[in-house]
Amino acid sequence: MSAPRSPALLAAVLLTAAATGGTVQAADRAATAILDVTDAEELAQALADAAPGDTIRLADGTYQGNFDATTSGTETAPITLTGSSGAVLTARGGYGLHLDGASYWNLSGFTVTGGQKGIVTDAADHVHIDAVTVHGLTMEAVHFRNSSSHGSLTDSTIHDTGNDGRGMGEGVYVGSAGGTDDHSDHVLIRGNTLGPGIGGENIDIKEGTTGARIIGNTFDGSGLTGANYDDSWVDIKGNHVLVEGNTGVHTTNDGFQTHEVQDGWGCHTVFRGNHADLTGSAGPDRYAINVTSHDPGTCPVTVTGDNTVTGGNGLTNPGIPVG
Repeated sequence: MSAPRSPALLAAVLLTAAATGGTVQAADRAATAILDVTDAEELAQALADAAPGDTIRLADGTYQGNFDATTSGTETAPITLTGSSGAVLTARGGYGLHLDGASYWNLSGFTVTGGQKGIVTDAADHVHIDAVTVHGLTMEAVHFRNSSSHGSLTDSTIHDTGNDGRGMGEGVYVGSAGGTDDHSDHVLIRGNTLGPGIGGENIDIKEGTTGARIIGNTFDGSGLTGANYDDSWVDIKGNHVLVEGNTGVHTTNDGFQTHEVQDGWGCHTVFRGNHADLTGSAGPDRYAINVTSHDPGTCPVTVTGDNTVTGGNGLTNPGIPVG
């Protein structure tokens, strides 16, 4: 049985139907709602009331606070939170938007700024984030964490993160460091503009995660600090990652790196059709693709011949096959 809907939520459904000339049946009210919100209090209430199939629409304006969702949608009835870039979630410390065990959400269009982290998913599968803007944070912008799988970040803009200077401001962070228990698998990162001013790697794929796809993104590494070994746009420590059709400029050392920080991880990465501009890089290696651990039998990597590089010391470090 569905949870009871608040009077405000039901009123929003009725108002929406009246404005569009439609009618609302009792069954429809119990199943889904379209809720227009205009301030932080209404948004917090809408997130608390949300049920599968609901759509929360943000009016333009500033929403001050730390917002949380804990209710899941379903495969056939996801919950949607949407607004234009003029709808700005502004946090003071903490997370701008936290999906805590809230699977099957679609997030689109709005802006998240301020605070520690922008959008964080914990144990939340099938969260799809599209066309958002995330900036002005002390740490990372978007974090898929605590085995949040089958999510995506697409056609979004991330810049100016890690503003406290500690090198902990990754643009997109998949998984967790220090072990292999976080199985945030099969995350798609496609068509995004990452940088400038990202105070960590543009994308960091952690050990324990499998099947990430990094496709068609544009990287600007002008914010790299080197504080936590962040000297490339993309750092891969997970397995079976596809890196395809990306371009990057302004790195301190390499374009893309793989590392085996846990035994058996950082393997089976495929690099295809990427272009790295290493002009101005002053690091010790300066490769477009630096594979720090490679074993053809146990920890292979695939680097195809359509990857290209400008400047630096070459496409890959010595001993890495290209074909």
